[in-house]
Amino acid sequence: MSGSYSEYNFNRWNIGPAEGLLAQMTTNPEIAEQLVDTGSRGVFAQDINGKIVFFNREAEKITGVSRKDVLGKGCCLTMKNIFGKDCFSCGRNRSEKRKCEHRINFVAQNGTSKDIKMTVSNMNDENGNRLGSITSFKKIDYQEKKSDGSQKQAGFLNIIGHNKKMRNVFQQIIDVAGYDYPVHISGETGTGKELVAKAIHNSSPRRNGPFVPINCGALPEGLVESELFGHIKGAFSGAIRDKKGRFELADGGTLFLDEVAELSKFMQVKILRFLQDGIIEKVGGENSISVNVRVISATNKDLKEEIKKERFRDDLYYRLKVVPIKLPPLREKKNDISLLLRHFLEEAGQKYGRRSLSVSHEAMIMLEKYKWPGNVRELQNVVQFAIVKSKHVVITRDDLPQEIEGVSQVHVKRGPFKKLEVERVKEVLVSTGGNKAKAARYLGVGRATLYRFIEDYPELLEEEVFA
Repeated sequence: MSGSYSEYNFNRWNIGPAEGLLAQMTTNPEIAEQLVDTGSRGVFAQDINGKIVFFNREAEKITGVSRKDVLGKGCCLTMKNIFGKDCFSCGRNRSEKRKCEHRINFVAQNGTSKDIKMTVSNMNDENGNRLGSITSFKKIDYQEKKSDGSQKQAGFLNIIGHNKKMRNVFQQIIDVAGYDYPVHISGETGTGKELVAKAIHNSSPRRNGPFVPINCGALPEGLVESELFGHIKGAFSGAIRDKKGRFELADGGTLFLDEVAELSKFMQVKILRFLQDGIIEKVGGENSISVNVRVISATNKDLKEEIKKERFRDDLYYRLKVVPIKLPPLREKKNDISLLLRHFLEEAGQKYGRRSLSVSHEAMIMLEKYKWPGNVRELQNVVQFAIVKSKHVVITRDDLPQEIEGVSQVHVKRGPFKKLEVERVKEVLVSTGGNKAKAARYLGVGRATLYRFIEDYPELLEEEVFA
């Protein structure tokens, strides 16, 4: 192998350009192993026949599979529990593109669920003939660091949050993604139920299939059955052609039933039947149709109360709520407000060219004291209102809607707080990514005061606080 090891630095090629690397691995696998095993990613290489010719230590660690059990064999055979029919390294799903990226959720051999990001690089010789492929992958963390050491936006699959309750939700998404069991998401209006449903779909083996949402409460009563199950031509007045319903459109993917508590008893029976046998019937049709759909439902109502009032079937309730996920309201995760604000401000800045937007200390306290009945959606609306009203780079209390100031009536005392509280300091440290200087300014105390406080409470700097 010509050149120094640094020429083949793993983080640089990541994983391509990969031309010739498989041949070099075959020629000198010991050197290749030294090079690739210095990286933080799992790596395996396959020849033209799909047989694994290289499998590094990190690949063993992530998958829980020993290299001696996979070398010389196909990945679909030896790692079926990981890739299954979603294998992108070989077989029908393999892309002819030089390099492709995918996300996969799988259950490792030790029973833990993992979400990974993988890169597949096809390899050709100098004549363009295919030699094989190299696949690299790593476990996805909720939050990674930028190159300068600061924290990236905390969150998971487009869901912003760092609160412990939200981290539990992220873990639930990962845990359930690899299974086809029905999931029921509960939470107040504006908590992000559809975002969670999309995250489950995008982390699952169905990610390449359709994600079909439908708001059950927004459909006229006479059209619900047709929208969900479809109809045939002539089934009713206006049915001028055959139409596929949402269940059929979601075949191979995920159907998201939002506001499921609004369904009539008649429609509840039809959905119950589908959950039992996977069969639907179109309006006016005589034939049963089998569709392969995962169902995720959501509501902001208490379904148990709806059952007591005889508005919702208890048998459907237990069918839908195999895996329940409850989203916390914004008032129960106040330390996420600063993260969400930063996200919405950056989003607006990029879209409208308003850079370096921030929120004053006084306005921030008002936002944190507000009860947020509309949750994250209301916070987003408030930010948009403030951006329109503010003529400066700093949003002040005067830029906030009247309902915020009217409810909060916050009087902010200038100068330092009389007393620092552990939970308050923890929230600010999380929101500033552990930057103690910024945290001290935000808390209105000197850095020395904050440092002394942290010395008394060392758990504030424990790794799990920022995990």
